[in-house]
Amino acid sequence: MAMNKLLSLLGAALLTAWTAAAMAQDAQMDLPRVKLTADIHQIDAQVALTPEQRSVGLMFRKAMPQHEGMLFVFEQPSVQCFWMKNTLLPLTAAFVADDGTIVNLADMKPQTTDSHCSTKPVRFVLEMNQGWFARKGLKAGFKLSGQPFEARR
Repeated sequence: MAMNKLLSLLGAALLTAWTAAAMAQDAQMDLPRVKLTADIHQIDAQVALTPEQRSVGLMFRKAMPQHEGMLFVFEQPSVQCFWMKNTLLPLTAAFVADDGTIVNLADMKPQTTDSHCSTKPVRFVLEMNQGWFARKGLKAGFKLSGQPFEARR
């Protein structure tokens, strides 16, 4: 009887782990969105607010329109570091100060564990398709506009 209960618990644990792994491989598509502007360019950004949303980020996404991105919002400014394990798209991360100023940019290669960090403490990181910022002529020092940065200017 004890062995049956143990096997039943083990089976339930394995099923739970398998379900969690399968769910984790789904792209996160239903996050809230915010409109940002970079000069004359509009950005439709999904907003990752919670630790769980930030940890999944853009993983498993196979495509993303050029005008879309993901804005990661942290509770406190600190040096933020990102990696690309399970991320299929080449991305550029803009590490952004509270007032919307881009602190630094980092091109990130898909499916790697290389660490890409902000050069100063920030609360915001905006990921876009790789090369988007360069094609728009946007560099460190440029200010993004939008609701997340309004109260902090």
